[in-house]
Amino acid sequence: MTTYTIEGRRGPTGCVVELVEGGVRRPLNPHYDIRSHSPTGLEWGYGGSGPAQLALAILAECTDRETALAYCLDYKWDVVAALPYQAWTLTREQVEAWVARRQQGGDQ
Repeated sequence: MTTYTIEGRRGPTGCVVELVEGGVRRPLNPHYDIRSHSPTGLEWGYGGSGPAQLALAILAECTDRETALAYCLDYKWDVVAALPYQAWTLTREQVEAWVARRQQGGDQ
């Protein structure tokens, strides 16, 4: 299993979300190819369309298309809406653990 983090921060030009693996950063794919929740991009800290797109993108990166579609709105409310405004970090393991609890019928 590949270990990486997903990091978000607010910069001078808006929200920046990156996947960080082995010290290498790359922009997180918003996965508009799966579903377009937000025409304005990724966001967090509330329950709108930008956070829905971020939830989908995170789940698609850490799991698969079907899981991302099935759980993105729950993940938005449970995790993305509660992320700190300025900056945050999630690990792949945290995301996968949330999904595993949901699949077992548990809460976040």
